[in-house]
Amino acid sequence: MLTTGEAAKLLNTSRQHIVDLCERGELPFTTVGTHRRVHRIDVEAIKALTQRLNKDQRRSLWLAYAIAGRIAENPKSALRLARRNLETMRRTSRGQANRWLDEWELLLKGPIENVLEQLVSRASKGREMRQNVPFAGLLTDTERQNVLSAWRNQEK
Repeated sequence: MLTTGEAAKLLNTSRQHIVDLCERGELPFTTVGTHRRVHRIDVEAIKALTQRLNKDQRRSLWLAYAIAGRIAENPKSALRLARRNLETMRRTSRGQANRWLDEWELLLKGPIENVLEQLVSRASKGREMRQNVPFAGLLTDTERQNVLSAWRNQEK
């Protein structure tokens, strides 16, 4: 049996997300006093499901690989662009998007390896963060189209 915090670490998500899964009936739990406990096997089952990517997520991941390559070529320039983009994105974002922008802001302050790791992560958090990626403009339109063309060919 795991605590909700331990389950969150296994899924690379927040403890609140685990609580939400429990409350929606998506993750069976028992209570010990006032605390929820979940079976490791149930958490592992969710982990396996969340690592399967749908078509849009696979496309997003291919673009993220290309962006990661560009970041590796010139990290300082890429991070400078991302910080500018974050400022712009914050002016128009609301709700849940702000959470992911906060996450990106923290990542951009740390080691570049953490940025690259999160950018190409197949975990649910990585997929969510790619929906608000601050690296727009890092790839040219031609590069982006070439990546998407290669992805479409690979998907066939």
